[in-house]
Amino acid sequence: MAYQKLGRDSSARKALFRDLVTDLFIHERIQTTEAKAKEVRSVAEKLITLAKRGDLHARRQVAAFVRREEAQNGQDAIQKLFSELAPRYSARPGGYTRILKLGPRRGDAAPMVYLELVDRA
Repeated sequence: MAYQKLGRDSSARKALFRDLVTDLFIHERIQTTEAKAKEVRSVAEKLITLAKRGDLHARRQVAAFVRREEAQNGQDAIQKLFSELAPRYSARPGGYTRILKLGPRRGDAAPMVYLELVDRA
């Protein structure tokens, strides 16, 4: 499967994906470039599908990737993924994210988008 390198080596790219996915799960909507959003979307969808399984192994696999960052209500991203997001998407077979185009960024004209979870409150 092809992927974009985004001008980073593999460890920096993985760290970028970890940060963006964690922020997506906490805030349910993030603003980023279109290229980053298209790459992060596949990672986020795989993690949500893992969370839908809900067993201990899935929880550990998600915990190995997602950062421990507190949300506004005191729970971290992993707790929110398993307690709120996975039940929300239990009947949906895939397609948990949406990309909304915003237009070019002012500084370098990079195409900016919102990456958001569908059916968010």
